[in-house]
Amino acid sequence: FVTLLTDSTNTLFHKTAVGIDARSDPSSLNNVTAFIEQLKNHRIDYEVIFLRASKDSLLKRFSETRRKHPLSNKDTSLDEAIDLEIDKLSLIASHASLQIDTSHSNVHELRDIIRQRVSFNRGQGLSLQIMSFGYKHGAPNDVDFVFDARCLPNPYWEPNLRSYSGLDTPVVDFLDDKELIQEYLKDTLQFLTRWIPEFINTNRNYLSIAIGCTGGQHRSVYLAEKLAHHLTSQQLNVMTRHRELR
Repeated sequence: FVTLLTDSTNTLFHKTAVGIDARSDPSSLNNVTAFIEQLKNHRIDYEVIFLRASKDSLLKRFSETRRKHPLSNKDTSLDEAIDLEIDKLSLIASHASLQIDTSHSNVHELRDIIRQRVSFNRGQGLSLQIMSFGYKHGAPNDVDFVFDARCLPNPYWEPNLRSYSGLDTPVVDFLDDKELIQEYLKDTLQFLTRWIPEFINTNRNYLSIAIGCTGGQHRSVYLAEKLAHHLTSQQLNVMTRHRELR
């Protein structure tokens, strides 16, 4: 396969994606490191993206769809099969430059996430994802930094603002006028402005930042948008995602 990729006359494998899962031949899984070394030695541009989900969400998915896990059998329960799968794929996960937690995503949302996160040209430097979320739905575990905004004034308790989100003008105006919100935003920006260059210096391709409030509708959305606006103005490749907004 590497020989085909390095053949300058072969255009068939331009921008090729290879999928590997727990059903793959064990020898193929064990040879992942050697395969990646071959790609490096031939100076083939590549990226390893690893998709994962929490065990609870996997158990729920298999239960709801009533599909049989490929590693389960009469001697191996679903719970044990998932543990076996995690172990078999751990080597691939260790090589991943990008890991995406799919616990809170459906197939359509996952498609959009991958499309957005790999659409940036890797030669353009660091790609920064800023995500808002709600703690009551679970904190993300595939991010580099998590900021907790639950200590800030909450528009939810304003009856006339409850039905809006942090993208809507009434909520934006409300939070713009809150001194504590602006101090939090200023401090967070100072922290990120100081440390993002250090990640760039280590040749990181991706950096992910999550901001959470209680429900993921107002404060975290507002702050994520503000951070994205400021960081984009600093010539960074910024992507935003609001996990709880459907």
